[in-house]
Amino acid sequence: MEFPKTIKSFVKRAGRTTTGQAKAFEEFGPRFVLPYAPAPFDAAAAFGKEAANHPLILEIGFGMGDATAHIAALLPSTNFLCCEVHEPGVGALLKRIGEQSLNNIRILQHDAVEVIDHMLPLQSLDGIHVFFPDPWHKTKHHKRRLIQQLLVAKLAARLKPGGYLHCATDWEPYAQQMLEVLQAEPLLKNTADGYAPKPDYRPLTKFEKRGLRLGHGVWDLVFTRV
Repeated sequence: MEFPKTIKSFVKRAGRTTTGQAKAFEEFGPRFVLPYAPAPFDAAAAFGKEAANHPLILEIGFGMGDATAHIAALLPSTNFLCCEVHEPGVGALLKRIGEQSLNNIRILQHDAVEVIDHMLPLQSLDGIHVFFPDPWHKTKHHKRRLIQQLLVAKLAARLKPGGYLHCATDWEPYAQQMLEVLQAEPLLKNTADGYAPKPDYRPLTKFEKRGLRLGHGVWDLVFTRV
């Protein structure tokens, strides 16, 4: 499948920022939202010198930030660099950061593909999370799906040896495509025989809980860099 010449990790969608989210932007944005700059990411500048050598996880598209905040609270000695372009989601995560006093999250409100290309050196990441990306159900839109060969090659190259890529989806045809694409990347090795058990750190989302009650499935894929 031919990939679009210009890869993007998102499609702009309308959404209203609530008063609470706007207040969180004002209060916490200056500290936790980083400016995009086409230069190597400086962990010490972003997280502080004491945390500069902590493991670094990239999250692409965190939605409203529920899972992000949950995982960051579980792993306080891990740094999370999180990309999301939608303002309500960024505001919602900033609100959670303030409520839970989380210090190990930094947000880039920018296209993740440009962040990967211009800010993240090779072998600079300990892990990558891509949870429930848009499945683009219609066949004619499959080329817009995030998890495709070209991007996966970029992601794999930026993982340290032993680092991991964790994807999750609730759309089985997309899960099948993800598995096929990830297995075809020579730098990655599957940690399971097919789909992986849900890692303990990933929480069930409210949509996932509802889907499971209705008999819908969720598929996790966890691959490591060889």
